[in-house]
Amino acid sequence: MHNAAYIERLVNLLDPTANVLLNMSYDDAVACVGTGDPQQVRQIDGQFALLHQHNKTIRMARSIGRPMRYFLAKQAAGPCLIVAERMDEIREQLARDGLSGQYHPSYTRMVPAHHVVELSLIGCPDPNPVYTRYLTPQQNELQPDLDVIGAAYIGALSREIDRWLDSLPGDAPIGVLFSGGIDSGSVLLTIYHRLLARGESAARLKAFTLAIDEHSPDSDQATQFLEALDLSFLLEVIHASANNIRYQDAISVIEDYKPLDVQSATMALTLCRGIRQQYPDWRYLIDGDGGDENLKDYPIEENPELTIRSVLNNLMLYQEGWGVDAIKHSLVYSGGQSRGHVRTSAPARTLGFCGFSPYALPNVIAVAESIPFIELTDWDHAKLYALKGEIVRRGVAQVTGLEMPVFEKRRFQHGVVSEGGFQELFPRNESEYRNTFLAMHV
Repeated sequence: MHNAAYIERLVNLLDPTANVLLNMSYDDAVACVGTGDPQQVRQIDGQFALLHQHNKTIRMARSIGRPMRYFLAKQAAGPCLIVAERMDEIREQLARDGLSGQYHPSYTRMVPAHHVVELSLIGCPDPNPVYTRYLTPQQNELQPDLDVIGAAYIGALSREIDRWLDSLPGDAPIGVLFSGGIDSGSVLLTIYHRLLARGESAARLKAFTLAIDEHSPDSDQATQFLEALDLSFLLEVIHASANNIRYQDAISVIEDYKPLDVQSATMALTLCRGIRQQYPDWRYLIDGDGGDENLKDYPIEENPELTIRSVLNNLMLYQEGWGVDAIKHSLVYSGGQSRGHVRTSAPARTLGFCGFSPYALPNVIAVAESIPFIELTDWDHAKLYALKGEIVRRGVAQVTGLEMPVFEKRRFQHGVVSEGGFQELFPRNESEYRNTFLAMHV
């Protein structure tokens, strides 16, 4: 028989105040996770990482917006489960417990988004966790009418933003990480519209745009976007010198090495540092991360593992990767945006901001997955890539009454610096990113 100390050693390092719960208290949300019932967990709206313990049974669940890691340490008295947001928090806890020799990043595990993960602390050998999906959107539910789809999609975005505003102090400044692109543009216009509809001042809102050195393609685009809507007063360009930018800092912050995510995180970190320097007390940021994943707007041709059929046939492929049952699923990192969202969340949190990504919320993802992509595109790449701008533009017009400019897609990291400047900042060989990461964890 196991004694209580043997089966129940749990160190929970998650910060409960980092959750953004939109419809229930923290205790109620934890209780939902504790049921293990996916329908109960699906009732939790917001951005969260939650853990429930009952004797030897641990249940964990998260949305895309917060990472959640765990590590099972071995002790003479029995197993010890450490749960944290970051690898370095796990490493530091092991050091406090005198167990540093057990740490390696590849031994940490990520809770995959949209699943309840259940495990039991019962000793050696350790049983595998059980994954139960709690978010299962119905695909192809919407009719193939772009106006109907746009209204549903941006309507869902607007409702989540409205509930987020309810949770904030009434006069708190709000910053939008803004490039003038479709996702950040729609978030900015939606939150601007909601503030006015609520009778609140739009003066608390700023659109923060990054420019490396004098100006950037994004700062030019952001200026054009806001001038077209007579909203230039919202724009604040944050300038940074290329001499102060190190991709190694971003690798340390996101604890990952995928080149595109490191590049994006490098620029997010630079932007957040600039905002923090200008505004030492600023707290709330909102962004458009997740919009590309929702509307499947990535160049399929750049990834030899993908075809348009795999993208359109697989539920939430861009959000979750190949899924927990696939051989290619990473236990250390999860997959898709479930892995990659740290490019946005970690830089903001590292610098003391409370970030919010409404496009990555379950309710908004569910609407996106209900779009009849196959019927609208007939498996045509060009039609798929054109779809996002049309859906979002029409939706913004219907929900806010504003005509949103739509520019050609460009990755964040490419829009804040010149092409030559980008090549100077980042290595071309993917192994350099991985080697930098590994050197930080030896």
